[in-house]
Amino acid sequence: MKRIKTTLALAAALLASTGLAHAEGVLNIYNWGNYTSPEMIKKFEDQYKVKVTITDYDSNDTALAKVRQGGSGFDMVVPSQNYIPIWISEGLLLETDPGKMENFKNIADVWKDPEFDPGRKYTVPWAMGIVGTVVNTDVYNGDVNTWGIIFDTPAELKGKVNVVPEMNDVIDAAVLYNGGTKCTGDLTILKKVRDTLVKAKPDWVAMEYGTIEKMGSGDFSASSDWNGSAFRQRLANPKIKFGYPKEGFVNWSDNLAVLKDAANVENAKLFLNFMMDPENAGMNSSFHRYANGIAGSEAFMPADMKDAPEINIPAEFASKGVPSQTCPPEVQELYTKIWTELQK
Repeated sequence: MKRIKTTLALAAALLASTGLAHAEGVLNIYNWGNYTSPEMIKKFEDQYKVKVTITDYDSNDTALAKVRQGGSGFDMVVPSQNYIPIWISEGLLLETDPGKMENFKNIADVWKDPEFDPGRKYTVPWAMGIVGTVVNTDVYNGDVNTWGIIFDTPAELKGKVNVVPEMNDVIDAAVLYNGGTKCTGDLTILKKVRDTLVKAKPDWVAMEYGTIEKMGSGDFSASSDWNGSAFRQRLANPKIKFGYPKEGFVNWSDNLAVLKDAANVENAKLFLNFMMDPENAGMNSSFHRYANGIAGSEAFMPADMKDAPEINIPAEFASKGVPSQTCPPEVQELYTKIWTELQK
């Protein structure tokens, strides 16, 4: 009996040392705030008897910095596609090979082999959208399809504009507004970008992420923003309109991945497969109001998403979208310098 107890104790110690002792019934997800359907999470919890905890972050840089420190305690994260190569190159993600999972067949063909994760070795789709403008047309009834709303603010909107402070989104928008291309290293263009941002900032009232609430309440009358956020704002106030900047805008996606040091790997893999099911992806999109990369998920979304102006890019602006991509380190360093100056 003593030998059996000793063996059991050694087994328990081994499990603890590998992190498996805490794996059963738990999953810790690190995700953007207000971006995860509670109904969808409850379905997963009920189906697999796993308790899910979600911790919010407000930017790609916040999430990356937290996980880089190590010992985060999180199992999964949802980075944007332009950050995923960084996560992979730094060894922060676990190669889970979603392509071998049962529901991988449901990923839309165009998203099965993305440049940011060739062969989908690490990630599965969560949501996708664009960065544009959002305006309360009760306050301003001019052209909303321009970055001029943010960078050359009309008189009616001065002191009422917010800028969502996701660095790459803001600088990319300013680059496009000044006739440049995303990830440009052209110092002439970047000087114009710097000057544009510094000149525009006094006309802004804030640089915050909480646009859904504050556009709805009237605290902000315009903002740079993501289309799903704008959709939710319009549902609360029909006078809110999303703009597709004629100077160009970035198309992006966010993708679900498992952390290299995840304690609950098997539960995380279950969740990856779960999110590639059309019904579950559709349930999630019904909450956050973005499209996703799962074929057939549209059948499980509310009817108002089918023709929503925030989801369906007008034909006249379809050619203005540019894909989100990871900038070279030397360009990213220049972006960071501009951003640091803007924060002063």
